[in-house]
Amino acid sequence: MLTKNRCIVLSKLKYGEADLIVKCYTKERGLVSYILKGVLSSKKSSRKVIYFQPLSQIDVEEKFYPKRTLHHFKEVKPYYIYRSLHTNIYKSAIVLFLSEILSFALNEEEKNEGLYSFIETALQYLDEEDNYANFHLLFMLKLTRYLGFQPEQENQGSDYFNLQSGVFEHADNGIYSISGTNLTLLKRLLGTNFDALGQLKIKSEQRQSFLNMLLFYFELHLEGFKKPKSLQVLNDVFH
Repeated sequence: MLTKNRCIVLSKLKYGEADLIVKCYTKERGLVSYILKGVLSSKKSSRKVIYFQPLSQIDVEEKFYPKRTLHHFKEVKPYYIYRSLHTNIYKSAIVLFLSEILSFALNEEEKNEGLYSFIETALQYLDEEDNYANFHLLFMLKLTRYLGFQPEQENQGSDYFNLQSGVFEHADNGIYSISGTNLTLLKRLLGTNFDALGQLKIKSEQRQSFLNMLLFYFELHLEGFKKPKSLQVLNDVFH
């Protein structure tokens, strides 16, 4: 049946000679994959491919059948046109990285308006913001709330944080415990909103260290989670 939906593009993959499979996080149904038949076969059709850049925000009229794994678009158009995300080399690196994070982390085929709204609003903020070097750190930390493993907010006076249990502790529990600068930064970010990111100054080495810690945290709590291939590109751009 024909229905309308809003989508955030997570990835696209060439299928066969002229088809494209696009994975999206949608407002109405969570994770959905679409197949675009013959979209690469002609110049007229291939123009639409620009709509499917990583994390693009699009309105679609779709042919959705609940028991199928691949669905079809009838009409596609952007509902938010980015000013800088796909043209600024630094923001593009963040976008590529976060699209991989979301592709690995999101697997629910059900509606979650809160999560959709968070991703949508955060990306629009990034598009307009000039202080964004640490955006991906805060985005990932806030994303944990919707994925079910947000660090607990109590006992932040403790000297350690346990990545496996997600709680602050007074004792060192080995490889899962963090302390020192990463712990200080974690506590600060837990109390930070996106509009205050410009006040946060982090050296590149510390940014990479904290990001590696966050990726380990995701690996511990999300089955099958992998480090994004774009991690090295992101580190190189912001080094």
